[in-house]
Amino acid sequence: MSVVVSFRIDRRLKERMERLRHINWSEVVRRAIEEVVEREEALQSRGKDPARIRRAALRTEQLSRRSPTGWSSVEEIRRWRETRH
Repeated sequence: MSVVVSFRIDRRLKERMERLRHINWSEVVRRAIEEVVEREEALQSRGKDPARIRRAALRTEQLSRRSPTGWSSVEEIRRWRETRH
């Protein structure tokens, strides 16, 4: 037995989808939802905490954006290029 699920999308996205009428959007959404559910269930079955993983990913992203004081990526690249010659 199936049930109806509804959700909102941006109007511009809907207009773009309508131009691609040959695509079965219901099937695309079903598959996408199923993939996410399976991935999350696999994480949980392995004892992984999705909230902890998200926090770690966010922290990693924050750290990668911060560059050390006095360090210039341009100067570092130039230094490495000069050592190759």
